[in-house]
Amino acid sequence: MLQIIDRRNDSKNKSAVNRNRFIRRFKGQIRKAVQDAIARRGIADIDNGEKIGIPAKDISEPHFHHGRGGRWSVVQPGNDRFVTGDEFDRPDEGAGGSGGASRDGEGVEDFAFTLSREEFLDIFFDDLALPRLVKTQLARILEYKRVRSGYTQTGVPTNINVVRSLRGAAGRRLAVGAPYRKALRELDEQLAELEARGEGDGEEAAELRRRILCLLRKIEGLPFIDTFDLRYNNRIRIPAPSTQAVMFCIMDISGSMDEEKKQIAKRFFMLLYLFLTRTYDLIEIVFIRHHTRAEEVDEDEFFHSRETGGTVVSSALELMHRIVRERYASNVWNIYCAQASDGDNWEADSPKCRELLEANIIPLVQYYAYIEISDEEPQNLWREYARVMENHPQCFAMQRIGGLADIYPVFRELFRKRLV
Repeated sequence: MLQIIDRRNDSKNKSAVNRNRFIRRFKGQIRKAVQDAIARRGIADIDNGEKIGIPAKDISEPHFHHGRGGRWSVVQPGNDRFVTGDEFDRPDEGAGGSGGASRDGEGVEDFAFTLSREEFLDIFFDDLALPRLVKTQLARILEYKRVRSGYTQTGVPTNINVVRSLRGAAGRRLAVGAPYRKALRELDEQLAELEARGEGDGEEAAELRRRILCLLRKIEGLPFIDTFDLRYNNRIRIPAPSTQAVMFCIMDISGSMDEEKKQIAKRFFMLLYLFLTRTYDLIEIVFIRHHTRAEEVDEDEFFHSRETGGTVVSSALELMHRIVRERYASNVWNIYCAQASDGDNWEADSPKCRELLEANIIPLVQYYAYIEISDEEPQNLWREYARVMENHPQCFAMQRIGGLADIYPVFRELFRKRLV
């Protein structure tokens, strides 16, 4: 008995291509399912994937098949209770099955599909972007792109240009075979004249036929395609002006920001940090913490330090303005800022914050987002910032977060893609 054993290694990602094709094809339905999942999941679940459901009717494909014509007599295996003509009761609506049932007895089963963490985040961040990211810098070019640049006679098989190679082969055959075809036409004319005079059986006609046959063999012997004909797509690397941006993350750590509010602010900035690092290659992030005084800190201290104190918001704005002047020229950098606070500021300091924003910061930034973490009445800082938004609606935005459930909707609203 012949036994065949397949010892090929099975690829763990053998269905990756089909999976990616499925996600691309039904991206609209998957994005809607992700949005529904976002509404019910917590920010702590950002590192997890998601099991989503897609209506089965949305993934069904039309197909051609033979119609069920004629007369059919079907015998089901194992039937020992019913014969032709027996009647049985209709099952109750909603009995059996896992899908929902409607009053008319029709329902739609959902197709369950599990997204990995990477796939979930890709779809979640797909329609988000930093607003007004337009400035490009030319002094420091770090990016290159490959562009088509004609054809070359050397390369790898994957870069063969079939159309160009066949066109070159056809031209070569025409050029090389042209003298043979010209001589063939002349011999055909001479043979035709001999046959017209009745001398088609003579030695001269036989010699012409031999030479004609020789020319035909030479024409047929021309290779259909030769290595000389092969042309490869040529690609070269050219420098591409890189768009660079800096995001200032300003967080209030004063005593009025209790632990719950600080956790909300940290989780918002975690989501922002994840969005920036996954979406943009050339971006810098500056972390600023403040109470009565502001200081620039690193990522670890920004998210884990437990320092606290009073509240003077203007100290953070002054520090941001000084850092921009010293390190980030506004003519080549796209400057952004996201500020999180509970809005409880020293009464005399809030007007100063508005003046700093309108006079020094707004003219330099592409976009400024203020998030007030509070479920109470807006504080004095909110009222001052509202005047800034009235004067600069294109580059200034404000949102309020009352609890953990508001983080996702507020984040998407602040950084959704805009037409202008």
